[in-house]
Amino acid sequence: MFYLSLIEHTLRLPPHLLHLPLDEALKTELKTLFIDNVIVNLGLCISVYDIRSIKGGFVFPGDGASTYTVEFRLIVFRPFIGEIIVAKVKESDANGLRLSLGFFDDIYVPVDQLPIPSHFQVLPNMRNRGRWIWNYGGEQSDEQEFLIEESNLIKFQVQNVMYPSSPLEQTENSKPFAPMVITGSLNNDGLGPVSWWEEADIIEDKS
Repeated sequence: MFYLSLIEHTLRLPPHLLHLPLDEALKTELKTLFIDNVIVNLGLCISVYDIRSIKGGFVFPGDGASTYTVEFRLIVFRPFIGEIIVAKVKESDANGLRLSLGFFDDIYVPVDQLPIPSHFQVLPNMRNRGRWIWNYGGEQSDEQEFLIEESNLIKFQVQNVMYPSSPLEQTENSKPFAPMVITGSLNNDGLGPVSWWEEADIIEDKS
């Protein structure tokens, strides 16, 4: 889920950072440039881990700042296909679930990746919002309903990690652009709300 990635980048060090030790000044500027940004096919930048080398320090004519080429390591978030992660339900609507890790919110579980069979229940006074219910046992007489509530802790399996191209234009009502989108699945044993499987263990122990 988290990786160390070696990056080389040429940057302009602003004059207001020149009072700091060089390593600290460069790290501060690298954080400004990279942290919380997505690099395509690399992932979401979480932290600058360390600086491996510094070259340059040139001041170009007419510029009051120095330019450096820095080799450094970034901690990036990039889950692999098939990885199982625990997240929290952020939203639930007729299209499926949106999950959050706290630092990353663009995780979606579409309807066809929910446990089968499931149905959506609209909640009163909740416009287009509701909850998904897994009908365990199908149409059998001993069918049980397992709820997926907002704020539930969810185990999901990563199905896909996408890096959409930035749109040239966005309408006023369109949702914010997400440079990295994860598609997840709950349609397997052990996936879904963590509480489901804790309850199942208790039932098995009693039996």
